[in-house]
Amino acid sequence: MRFTEHELTAALTGAAKTVLAAQDKDVRKGKLDVDQAWERLDRYKRFQLLDGLGDQLLPVLVALPDVEVEVGTRPTFTDEQVTAAVEERMGGDVGRVKRAVLVKARVALVQLALSHVPPRQDPDALIVPDHL
Repeated sequence: MRFTEHELTAALTGAAKTVLAAQDKDVRKGKLDVDQAWERLDRYKRFQLLDGLGDQLLPVLVALPDVEVEVGTRPTFTDEQVTAAVEERMGGDVGRVKRAVLVKARVALVQLALSHVPPRQDPDALIVPDHL
């Protein structure tokens, strides 16, 4: 799939914030918003989180089949397409049970990242913000 740099960044950042929300006790208890917890992280901690997720997500997102995406919509993929892309990128050095667990977890992570992809914009329509 041909994602734009902005779409990949939004997908990776959205997945990272969700993972952070699951790991941070203050976010789980409702004391902090996930965006506040994200801003509280220093740049190196953010890099570590994004780097770890990027190694798992980016190869799979790029390996997804090309689909036509209408302007104003997000790309959609079937569970079978996502699972096939994940299994292609999995190493063969793990046992059968562990591999099945890793595939399920990675498929869920990819679907989470895909839910954070912003709607596709028309590349021919130049939209300039008012503040410029």
